[in-house]
Amino acid sequence: MVARYNPQEIETKWQQRWVEDRLYEVTEGSARPKYYALTMFPYTSGDLHIGHWYAMAPADVHARFKRMQGYNVLHPMGFDAFGLPAENAAIRRGIHPFTWTMQNIDNMRRQLQSIGAIYDWSREVVTCLPEYYKWTQWFFLKLYEAGLAYRDKAPVNWCSNCQTVLANEQVVQGFCERCGTLVVRRDLEQWFFRITRYADELMQYDGIDWPERIKIMQRNWVGKSVGAEIAFTLDYAGIAEKEIRTFTTRPDTIFGVTFMVLAPEHPLVTRLTTPERRTEVDDYIDRSRRQTVIERLSTEKEKEGVFIGAYVTNPLSGRKVPLWTSDYVLMSYGTGAVMGVPAHDERDFAFAKKYDLPISVVIAPPGWQGEELAAAYTEPGAMVNSEQFSGLASEAGIEAVCDFLEAQGWGKRAVSYRLRDWLISRQRYWGAPIPIIYCERCGIVPVLESDLPVLLPENAEFKPTGESPLKYCREFVNATCPKCSAPARRETDTMDTFMCSSWYFLRYASPHCDTAPFEADKLQYWLPVDLYTGGAEHAVMHLFYARFFVKALRDMGLVSFGEPFTRLFNQGIIIVERQKMSKSRGNVINPDEYVAELGADAVRAYLMFVAPWEQGGEWDDSGLSGISRWLSRVWNLALEKYKPGEAIKTVAKGGLERALYRITHQTVRKVTGDLERIRFNTMIAALMEFTNYLAKVREAGSVTPAAWEAAIKTLILLLAPTAPHLAEELWQRLGYDYSIHNQSWPEWDEELAKDEEVTLVVQVNGKLRDRLTVPVSITEAEAKKLARESKRVKLYLKDKVALREIYVPGKLINLVVR
Repeated sequence: MVARYNPQEIETKWQQRWVEDRLYEVTEGSARPKYYALTMFPYTSGDLHIGHWYAMAPADVHARFKRMQGYNVLHPMGFDAFGLPAENAAIRRGIHPFTWTMQNIDNMRRQLQSIGAIYDWSREVVTCLPEYYKWTQWFFLKLYEAGLAYRDKAPVNWCSNCQTVLANEQVVQGFCERCGTLVVRRDLEQWFFRITRYADELMQYDGIDWPERIKIMQRNWVGKSVGAEIAFTLDYAGIAEKEIRTFTTRPDTIFGVTFMVLAPEHPLVTRLTTPERRTEVDDYIDRSRRQTVIERLSTEKEKEGVFIGAYVTNPLSGRKVPLWTSDYVLMSYGTGAVMGVPAHDERDFAFAKKYDLPISVVIAPPGWQGEELAAAYTEPGAMVNSEQFSGLASEAGIEAVCDFLEAQGWGKRAVSYRLRDWLISRQRYWGAPIPIIYCERCGIVPVLESDLPVLLPENAEFKPTGESPLKYCREFVNATCPKCSAPARRETDTMDTFMCSSWYFLRYASPHCDTAPFEADKLQYWLPVDLYTGGAEHAVMHLFYARFFVKALRDMGLVSFGEPFTRLFNQGIIIVERQKMSKSRGNVINPDEYVAELGADAVRAYLMFVAPWEQGGEWDDSGLSGISRWLSRVWNLALEKYKPGEAIKTVAKGGLERALYRITHQTVRKVTGDLERIRFNTMIAALMEFTNYLAKVREAGSVTPAAWEAAIKTLILLLAPTAPHLAEELWQRLGYDYSIHNQSWPEWDEELAKDEEVTLVVQVNGKLRDRLTVPVSITEAEAKKLARESKRVKLYLKDKVALREIYVPGKLINLVVR
């Protein structure tokens, strides 16, 4: 009798052995080609749920596969450890964020190790440790030196519950993505990175293999618009400005401007507002400041505004245009002023209708005879009511108007971007301190590199007060100016945690280097990342920031490449009862209990079988049990003694063995192709089919022991990336040299993988009537003869006249009759 498959005993045994043997530690001296496979590191939330496993286990399978293919594979792991959730959790529990975070890391590391992945734990990075954030601060100084970091007062998204600033990307439908609190606008002195300097390059993806939807999301986030900037004349006593400039993508509609809208934050609003309009305008500005950018731009929100009592002059038509203020215009986009063309813009049309403003048609809809429009016409057309430009098609009109504007000095061709600079300041304790000192004599002074890291004080009051908790820690705030040695104060904001994750993949190349963020030769060897896997929800945050970061470092001469991740793959999510997992719903699946009961290999295999990885799927306990039974079958199939049967003595033996070799080589080809294309579910299905076939061969005893042994050996090798513990145990019990994970990936022979027989579909007038199993070498004449002689087909040929016979070799015959 074969011993029962005991995954718990086996997995503990081999995980300990692999650690003792340092099996998965990698170096740069290998003769193998490098392959850097990276999964987005987890945030230190406390526990890994099955969604984390869904991101990590299949990624490990692919990394193991590449390792067996002969690559020197770096597949590291670490922890994204700074940020609001850890601080808020620590506040609720009354313990220090560092204590809470490190306890979580210990637990999550244990859980990650139970996966049985090939993580090189000697390269672990933890972003909240001084040896890491020292270099986060160093990068800040480098960006500051390069003119890419600056301080400015700006309206920001403020979460009153988290008591901190949020980036635009962290506001979801007007609410804080972390806690769900309504976000409001406040003016604060903030630190920014000039990500806008790289706007055009961030829309280019030459040389990298990324999903199209991620590229579209990033391009939309940049929001590049090509058009013209037009100066409308302003003439008011006591107002120094003599024009208001507005950006438009449709300069061909310039003669249709009937009003102009300024953002409530525009500095000219309060200065141009007439006395009789003052109260109403001030009230409106106050209301608008309580709304988020998302709310202001919502297409569902009715557009409202207030006339401020002033006018500008359209330089082309010479007509006076009333000035309004409305919250649908943002100071951060374009010039903060929008020309209203209601006949040709849906938003302007609704605004004009609401406030009874003129609607002047200047682009003729098809068949237009001068009647009023029932809705805005936004498509191209012929210019009308546009003086010398009337009759021009929109495209030609745009160019002609731009030429005229530039010739008259009234405007110019321009490009505008939706993208804003990256706001990195956070008024919280648990983050990397910004390495800046403020001196009354010298102004803003960067901390000396020799004084890094600027350490977080352990005794700071980290409960939220509306300002950075570091402001109330005297020993942190009080500093000496590095330039003049006078008393000075430190910056008390900390950095956005996305700053830490924008470079962690570089640190894995040499995580213990204490003289630089990385060793140049090791970075040159490993980077860029060959395959990066993680969620698509990071498209306009982490992935976007990491690309900017690497491009900036390239321009500083610190790295030699301009893209961090050569190939990107986004996995889907695991849902439970058709809902996304959530602690509030109580439907979070903890993998620990399933690992304890059925083993990590079963959980790994199930997560790959449940659905295509990029789509995600529904968690189902019964499905997991089915995978567990399959692995038990593999165990028994491999270890039970094979006994050849009577069939081995027959003349058919050679044909049966050829069939086994053929199916074995076909399985190797299928599994290899699926792993290369990251089609894990069909890879598992192929292994299951192979297992079923081997079970039939075993029952019949129809091949020699040598042929059987070769097939089982191949099965175990193919299973090794998916079920590494089971494969290692079977490999040892069958007497092969340790370790299976150091073996080469099986190869297939195309000749041996060729089918000897094919299934021929027979149709009559395009409808399926029979399926015939025929030799691959069958001729067209033979195939047609067999089709006509089929008993099932003859029923549909009786009393019919044959018109033609369509033959597709190896696939089908269609008999067309009347």
